[in-house]
Amino acid sequence: MDELKIIAVDQSNIDQEHICCAITDKKGETCVSSKKAWMQERFPDGLVFRKLNVRGKVFIEYIPAEHAWIPILAEQYMHINCLWVSGKYKGQGYSDQLLNQCIDDAKKAGKSGLTALSSAKKKPFLSDPGYLKHRGFKTADTADPFYELLYLPFSDDAPVPAFKDCVKQERIPEDGMVIYYSSQCPHTAKYVPLLQKIAESHSLPLSVHKIQTTEQAQNAPAPFTAFSLFYQGRFITNEILSEKKFEKFIEQNF
Repeated sequence: MDELKIIAVDQSNIDQEHICCAITDKKGETCVSSKKAWMQERFPDGLVFRKLNVRGKVFIEYIPAEHAWIPILAEQYMHINCLWVSGKYKGQGYSDQLLNQCIDDAKKAGKSGLTALSSAKKKPFLSDPGYLKHRGFKTADTADPFYELLYLPFSDDAPVPAFKDCVKQERIPEDGMVIYYSSQCPHTAKYVPLLQKIAESHSLPLSVHKIQTTEQAQNAPAPFTAFSLFYQGRFITNEILSEKKFEKFIEQNF
């Protein structure tokens, strides 16, 4: 058995490496390829993906905030897209190892600190506020209904990041069911088409907007640009809904 260690996934090994959170069976090949293609496009922007050399979910992904796919103002910060340690690997110090490497990289790059998207209480697909605040992160800004922009400044005079105004609007100008999503999360490649089929089976309109560029992501109507569902102009959830949960949503609203 190979020694357990943290490795970096980059252009040289991305074709061979398992990227942790993607679906692992053959049905998930589209999910894997969409996520890896997204990563390859971001590597020139400074994207870093570090993981434990196992097939489990033990990884961190981060990028300079000026290139991050999130509507924030965070000049000279490094933004954490995702930090995930799950299953049997929890409680073994891997979260600290991964975060410490991110901190080291950010300091070497002359950054003012780190940012991460979280929530008032733990929510699916968002960074764990309890862990990050335990590590010294503070709340920089909030956006309804539950989003928190957390930051870890490296100095007392570091500027405080903020959400952009586009995520602080009460509603989007489009009625009906609306999804904004990107390939930043591998699961959207599987579930968004399924949700479209379910809506069609009920003869219900569903408007889908795929975020394709950094500029689009940085001006999106919700902080979580991997997936956001709106209904009648109002934000509903950032959770990538399963078929069962989407059917339940339709049953409750139509």
